[in-house]
Amino acid sequence: METIVIWLGALALYVAFRVWYGGWRGPLTQAEIDAYLPRLPESARQNAKEVATLREFLARDDAREFAMLNLMRLAPEPVPHPETGELLPAMTLLEVYTRDFVRALLRKAGHPAIAARAIGGYLDSWNVEDDPGWTIVGYMRYRSRRDMMELVTDPRFANSHAFKIAATANTLSFPTSPRILLFVSPRVWVGLVIALAAALLHLALG
Repeated sequence: METIVIWLGALALYVAFRVWYGGWRGPLTQAEIDAYLPRLPESARQNAKEVATLREFLARDDAREFAMLNLMRLAPEPVPHPETGELLPAMTLLEVYTRDFVRALLRKAGHPAIAARAIGGYLDSWNVEDDPGWTIVGYMRYRSRRDMMELVTDPRFANSHAFKIAATANTLSFPTSPRILLFVSPRVWVGLVIALAAALLHLALG
């Protein structure tokens, strides 16, 4: 009987994780889109072209996960702290923003998939602008477009976002739909961890 309870509990835990990680709400409605856009940070609302691109992206919501590709060039010289004015390395300020953002992202089943430091300039390029000297490449998994909008319109991030702006000299971001992923998905490794824990408990009680 104890064995059945252990494995049924493990199964229930994994099913709950899959529901949370995958999400269950449908695509964004037009009313939701119209409500989100005016709540964007003022700096974002000032770029009409990007707001139009965002509106189109939200209107084509398929309620599936996606990953945001981020390219960033940090300011090469120390920059003023947004609150104290103290000159600090750009990476130090970016870490303030990243800490708050990633915590909130994890609560919504999002997470960094790749974070890498650039170690060279363009080696293969056609008809693009000159490399500004990218510093960091990030690839962030979002559970849904709704989650993304809830994060970027959350007023609690208004202060944190100032640290990102201060640290960043250039940035470029666009959403992607992953096709080939060679790293192990949380859908797999979380299931394996739960199964391992259940097996160890089974052996301990056996």
